[in-house]
Amino acid sequence: MNRTTLSLIAAAAALAAVTGFAAATAPGGDGDSAKAAARLPVERSSLLCPAPSTSDLAETAYTSYTPASKGSGSSGKAALSPATRELTDGTGSGKGKADKPVLSPLKPGKPVAGESSGAESPALVGSADGNLAPGWTVQQTTEVAAGTGRGLLGVNCSAPDTDFWFPGASTAKERSDYIHLTNPDDSAAVVDVQLYGANGAIKSDVGEGIQVQPHSSVPVLLSTLTDKPQTNVTLHVTARSGRVAAAVLAADDKLGGDWLPASADPAGTVVLPGIPKDATSVRLVAFTPGDNDADLKIQLASPTGRITPAGHESLHVKSGMTAAVDLGDVTRGEAGSLVLTPTGDSAPVVAALRVVRGKGADQESAFIPATRPVGARATVADNRAKGSTLSLTAPGAAGTVKVTASAGTEGGTPVTKTYTVKGGTTMSVRPPVPAGLKGSYALTVEQVSGGEVYGSRMLDVSDADVPGVPMFTVQTLPDDRGTVSVPHADQDLSVLQK
Repeated sequence: MNRTTLSLIAAAAALAAVTGFAAATAPGGDGDSAKAAARLPVERSSLLCPAPSTSDLAETAYTSYTPASKGSGSSGKAALSPATRELTDGTGSGKGKADKPVLSPLKPGKPVAGESSGAESPALVGSADGNLAPGWTVQQTTEVAAGTGRGLLGVNCSAPDTDFWFPGASTAKERSDYIHLTNPDDSAAVVDVQLYGANGAIKSDVGEGIQVQPHSSVPVLLSTLTDKPQTNVTLHVTARSGRVAAAVLAADDKLGGDWLPASADPAGTVVLPGIPKDATSVRLVAFTPGDNDADLKIQLASPTGRITPAGHESLHVKSGMTAAVDLGDVTRGEAGSLVLTPTGDSAPVVAALRVVRGKGADQESAFIPATRPVGARATVADNRAKGSTLSLTAPGAAGTVKVTASAGTEGGTPVTKTYTVKGGTTMSVRPPVPAGLKGSYALTVEQVSGGEVYGSRMLDVSDADVPGVPMFTVQTLPDDRGTVSVPHADQDLSVLQK
C-alpha cells in the first residue's frame, strides 16, 4: 500500500469523525444522526472555603458530603487542605510538604467532619474526582461568642468562577465587611472589585488589579475602597485573569454577623427563600447591572399564598444604582420567601436580604441572596438533631420534592420524606433526622414533579455559648450542577460519497 493511499485513508477517518460530530450537533439534524445529549455525572469538582474568622474565640466546624450518583463509578478521592502556597527552590520545582488535609472524604453517602479554632484558621482549597465529585458539598460553620460580628457564621464553600454580585454589602461605620478572594490554581489571578452605592459606581483605584497568588486567599476591607461610608452597597467582583471563589464576611457592632454569598446571576424574576417566622427586621437590597431601570413587584410567598406587604408594594431600581427598602417584620409570625417580579418590561436584577432576629442587645443577623431553584438536586451539610429548619417555596405552580437525610458523621441510618409545596406558598418544616443519629448530617433535596421549587436551610444554635442571642445562619439550596450534558455523536461516512 503506497503513501498516497495511506494518507487518503487517514483523511477519510478524520473527516468521518468531524462530520459525525457535526451531524450530531447541527441544528435540524435528523434523529438517526443526532441522538439526544446524555446527562452524565461530573468527573471533577473544586470547592474553596474562606478563612473563617479573625476572632480568637472562633470555633469552626467543616462538614463534607457527596450524595450517591448513578453512573459516577466505584471509586474517587477528595481532600480539603489549607490554601498555602507551595515553597519553591527558585528553579520552579516545588519543595516542602503541603499541610495535612482538614477533610478527606472516602465515599459518597457518608458525611465527614473536621474542626479548627482561633483566628489563624486559613482558607481551604479542595478538589474531588470520581464518585466523590458530583454534588460535592462542604459547609463551614463558625461560632463566635463575643466581639464585633459575634454569632453563627455559616457558608457553603463555593466553586471558583470569574464573576460575582453581592448586593447587601456595606461600608457603614458600624460594619466591617471583607471580601475574601481565594485562588485554587497554579497561576496568579488578577481581580477587580467595584462598589455601587445609591448614586452609582463608587470611584476607587484600590479595588483594581488585586493580585491573588496561587493557592492563596486575600481579604479586602470594603471600607478602604471609598472615602464616604454607605449603608447599602452592591459589590461586583470580576477576574481579569484566572478565577477565584468569593464571599463577603459581614460583621456588625450590634447585629452580629454572617457570610453574604453571591447572588444568583441577574434575572428578571428572583426568589429569596426562607425568611424565619420570628424575623424582627428584613432589609431588601437590589441592583440592576443592565442599561434599563427595573420596576419590581414585591410579594411574600407565605404558608397560605402570595401577599403584597402593605406600604412596600413595589421597588424602583435605577440602572447602575443600589436600591434598598426596610420591610420590618414582614413575615408577622409566619415563615415566608420574597418573590420579586417585573411590573412591566423585564430588566435583570440581583438581590439579597439581611434578616435580623432578636431584640435589643440580643440581636443576630444573616443573609439570604437570590438563588437558583433546587432543580435536579441540591444539598446542604452540617444539620443537627435540633436546630435545622427547611424552607421550600413554589413561586409558580405546585411542586413536589424528595428530601433525604443522610447518615450521620458518627452514625445513623438515612431517612427520606416527600413534600408537596402548593403554588405561591412557602412550607417551613423540621427536616427528617436520620434514625440513631450521631454527629451531624446532610440534607439532599430532589425535584420530583411540578413547578420549580426553591429552598434554604436555617441552622439555629441559640442555646450554645451566647445565652439569649438567637445564633443562626441561613444557606440557600441551588441545584448542585452535579451532571453535565454530553452530546452523542455517530460517524457519518456518506459525506465521502458526495
